[in-house]
Amino acid sequence: MAGIENEPWQWSEVRWRGYVNRVRAGKRLTPPWPDGKRCAVALSFDVDHETLELYNGGKSIGRLSCGQYGNRRGMPRIMCLLRKHDIKASFFVPAIAAKLYPDEQRSVVDEGHEIGIHGWIHELNSLLPPENERDLMMRSADTLEMITGTRPVGLRTPSWDFSEKTLSIAREMGLLYDSSLMADDSCYELLENGERTGVIEIPVEWIRDDAPYFAMSATEPLRPHISPEDVLGIFMREFEQAYHEGEMFQLTMHPHRIGYRSRIWILEEVIRAAKAKGDVWFATHREVAEHASLAL
Repeated sequence: MAGIENEPWQWSEVRWRGYVNRVRAGKRLTPPWPDGKRCAVALSFDVDHETLELYNGGKSIGRLSCGQYGNRRGMPRIMCLLRKHDIKASFFVPAIAAKLYPDEQRSVVDEGHEIGIHGWIHELNSLLPPENERDLMMRSADTLEMITGTRPVGLRTPSWDFSEKTLSIAREMGLLYDSSLMADDSCYELLENGERTGVIEIPVEWIRDDAPYFAMSATEPLRPHISPEDVLGIFMREFEQAYHEGEMFQLTMHPHRIGYRSRIWILEEVIRAAKAKGDVWFATHREVAEHASLAL
């Protein structure tokens, strides 16, 4: 059969090892945490807004309105809660979302939170020619800096979609960290083709993301399949084990998911439980990466 040599079971060891080793987890960068804290808690929000509809050419007014809800109600509730508990967090923002709501992003930075790169229009990096991916990543960083006055040092790829060139571009841009991959629970150094990069990975996981639990589609058989109480239970088990191990609890949320009346309480319960421990370090992703880099 023509082309059968391209089937995975036909690959040579050199070929499959090459795929595996393109981007790999290197040295685990573990505690001690600052000031004798036992556990680090890194809260993050992907501020996608309307880009979740726009990125694939969608023009649905209904779905665009869902993105606008993230700005009108989700973000104010999140910011109020963080302000109430005096916690700083990281916000990963597509450049188009920042251009739609520049005052929102300026207020995030003005209140001491971190802004990170999250693509131009929530595009999928693996579908882009390398030159387009590079251009969009650099333009995204420039746009966030122009709007907020602060140059981002961290990247979270849209949909955590990581191309063969993403890490090389991040290194060229001098980024401190990425937060898109899933090889560990703790921070680690990224390797590129077996080479140390100095780029810190703050790993994510769908288990610690509100989107899989609360996603909704009117055109596909996709509905929230789990109660808010159950989502809290999952997040809390993740946190308690991170605390037991003395490592890091990283959480990814979205204003148009967690920001609803029946869900925002989940975030507050997580915060209250972590604060009740008395020895938890709440930190932005940048702060975690800066601390982890000391162990390189």
